[in-house]
Amino acid sequence: MLISLAAGIVTFVFTTLLTIAGVGAAFILIPVFIALGIEVHVAMATALLLNSIAMSLASVRFVKNRLVVWKTAGPILVVATLLSPLGAYLSQGLDRNVLLWMFVGFLVFAASMMLFYEPKSKDAEASTARLLGYGISVGAFAGFLGGLLGVGGGNFIVPVLVWLGFDPKKASATTSFIVIFSSFSGFLGHATLGSVNWSLLALTALGSAGGALIGAWLMTDKLRSRQVKLVIGLILLVIAAKMIWGLVAS
Repeated sequence: MLISLAAGIVTFVFTTLLTIAGVGAAFILIPVFIALGIEVHVAMATALLLNSIAMSLASVRFVKNRLVVWKTAGPILVVATLLSPLGAYLSQGLDRNVLLWMFVGFLVFAASMMLFYEPKSKDAEASTARLLGYGISVGAFAGFLGGLLGVGGGNFIVPVLVWLGFDPKKASATTSFIVIFSSFSGFLGHATLGSVNWSLLALTALGSAGGALIGAWLMTDKLRSRQVKLVIGLILLVIAAKMIWGLVAS
């Protein structure tokens, strides 16, 4: 029970922060859950389900505030889903460490762009065809590389959308909607490999729901786009640092 309570508190803290960025907290929650002594498949399944719960609740607020760019979100979701298995298939036989170091380089570059680059906002003036084109190209990029590296595509989607000229709030909200489905499909895959710990799920779901509601409120009502961009940049650096630690430690 104490482990589940600790996991719930950790879930609340990280979900609050990462909901602002729209990437979901699973990438941090999984190693934390494992460190707490939770079986690896249970940890993965639980964290991915929490991603879906958090992003579903956050997306309700984002949709009400008209922050989700549907003409881009739809194509990203479809194309990324189709190309992720191809990336996973082609990853066989490749040196995964080399690929992960390349991904770390991308994260550092993307974080630097978030912190220092000021693109001109173009999403408001983009045509339907251009928005669809953005969705297809970003979906192909995120889905293929996400499958190739075995990491969440949301880490690619947010910085690329900002680079394309999307308002950071819209980039975050649009990615949040996509993460609902990508995380739930991952949950279904891992749930077949491990049993569900119901006390863990109950307490972490409460933490996830509370964190998502607060994080979404902060993003829509309290933070400016520049501040959201800063949060995303810092979170990308944290992801890069975590990956570097894992690569060096192994």
